[in-house]
Amino acid sequence: MTVNDVVAQRIRNLLQQKNMTQYRLEQNSHIQHGSMACILNGRNKTVTLSTVMMIAKGFGMSVLEFLDDPLFTSEELELE
Repeated sequence: MTVNDVVAQRIRNLLQQKNMTQYRLEQNSHIQHGSMACILNGRNKTVTLSTVMMIAKGFGMSVLEFLDDPLFTSEELELE
């Protein structure tokens, strides 16, 4: 899995945990629907730190809380 895949999976997990829609996350994080769709569908190959920070803010958490997940420490994580 790439970092981008892990970010997308973390978003999907948090959406489910927080019972939040993708639309609500887009509104809260000020990320356009097309950009969010590219992240979640794996078409975006370069999720930036600023985008991760906006997503974390959309979930009402810090970037450290967003990254505090076993997905980001997996042995299978490919660093490009």
